[in-house]
Amino acid sequence: MFVAPDPGRLRLRNSLRAVLGIGLAVAVSELCGLSLTASITGGLAALLTLFTVLDPTVRAQRVTSALLPVAGFPVLALATTLHGTPLARDAAFLAVVFAGVYARRWGPRGHALGIFGFMMFFVTQFLHAVPGQLPELYAAVGLALLSAGAVRYVLWPIERRTPPPAAPPGLPGTRLARPTTRQAFQATAACAFALGIGQALSDDRWYWAVGTAWWIFVNTASRGETLVRGFRRVVGTVVGIAAGLLIAVPLHGAPAPTAALVAVCVFGIFYTAAPSYSWMMFFVTVMAGLLYGLLGVLHPGLLLLRFEETAIGALGAALAVVLVLPVTTHAANDAWIQRALHCVRASTAAALDRLAGDPDADPAPHAAELELLLGRVRMALAPLVHPLSPLRARKARARQVLGLLDDCAREVRGLVAVAADPQASHDARLAAACWRVETAVEALTAPRATAEHAGPAQPRPAAAEPALAHLHGLEHALVALHAPLRTDPRAPLTITA
Repeated sequence: MFVAPDPGRLRLRNSLRAVLGIGLAVAVSELCGLSLTASITGGLAALLTLFTVLDPTVRAQRVTSALLPVAGFPVLALATTLHGTPLARDAAFLAVVFAGVYARRWGPRGHALGIFGFMMFFVTQFLHAVPGQLPELYAAVGLALLSAGAVRYVLWPIERRTPPPAAPPGLPGTRLARPTTRQAFQATAACAFALGIGQALSDDRWYWAVGTAWWIFVNTASRGETLVRGFRRVVGTVVGIAAGLLIAVPLHGAPAPTAALVAVCVFGIFYTAAPSYSWMMFFVTVMAGLLYGLLGVLHPGLLLLRFEETAIGALGAALAVVLVLPVTTHAANDAWIQRALHCVRASTAAALDRLAGDPDADPAPHAAELELLLGRVRMALAPLVHPLSPLRARKARARQVLGLLDDCAREVRGLVAVAADPQASHDARLAAACWRVETAVEALTAPRATAEHAGPAQPRPAAAEPALAHLHGLEHALVALHAPLRTDPRAPLTITA
């Protein structure tokens, strides 16, 4: 949490803006005379719009923010209307789960709308909202979205100067082979398990188990990623409960200190979300305890129940990814690493064309895409490099792969910088070096039966030849990747077709 890089202090600024936007949303609700239930709903709506709307352009973000009520208002009406009919409510909740996960096939917008719809159903269970409260819930959500939008797009428009990185497109597939479709069935099965066992444990707080199962499936693509995320969620919850016993329970819901601590938790959620899911869950758990204190229902037994429901949700997610249309960690690793390697080849080819004098050739977009793909590779390999992973040989190989791919990215960045120099020269040696890079990529991505080892890399050129130096560095890294990726079929890691 404290040593993770924060280029341009983007996470810091985004976290401070979130505190401002959510605080303004709650303050506006209170000034309008809305109830505490409505104010909390509005605060959650503001948090979600600031946290989940991640379209690649500001214009697309505005459109997604404007569409949030289209997804949220019908779900609020459905959840409050079915409050007194448990069977219909549970069936509707599972339908919202499936639709929310399936919507991720439409990219960042579908992802944000799906989360918002699910959380609107969740918050009605958290607050035990009834149909008579629906008008003020609508008002609170509308005011919150306007407040958060004013802070995000008018008062503090961070994205205008620093556009958010675009998420790489998801893995391809059709029907049940599409990852989002598989995950929709997995998440629904996990939430159904969590709902049934959670209600057996508590008629009032069962929704924590469903929420845990749902959020474990956010931003995961394989069995290993999901299991690691579930473990980290449980760890963060346990530590958060311990902090809640020391912080939230003694406050007894005192408004001023509770509001200040909630603001700290909001900052922590946004600041730690990227580098540490466990720390993020710590702040979520402490904030939940503080909100229960405001509602006057907090006691140590409730925090213990929170842990039990979290464990049930994590167990449901673990069973679902193992038993329901599983996507193995190996399959996800293979797909993401192949895409990264193909992007390396595209970057190299575009740089060579640029050096040869083609003004339309631009390697920079390929290099930017490579950085995004490497971020996804790191997520895919996270289960193998986890400190508790018992597979030591695979852990060592995975770390070697990550290090060599980082070397590739560094050489690609250097090559792009050289290609951007109008004074850079081009000769036959560059073409030969580029051809060797393409051969090395093909040796890594071709099926095992037809793949050929790229052979030893050529000696590095003198420092006075920067383009050749980067190409040879790239070739060395690609040739070195052959060992961890292709030479141990008994312990599959990646690319073993």
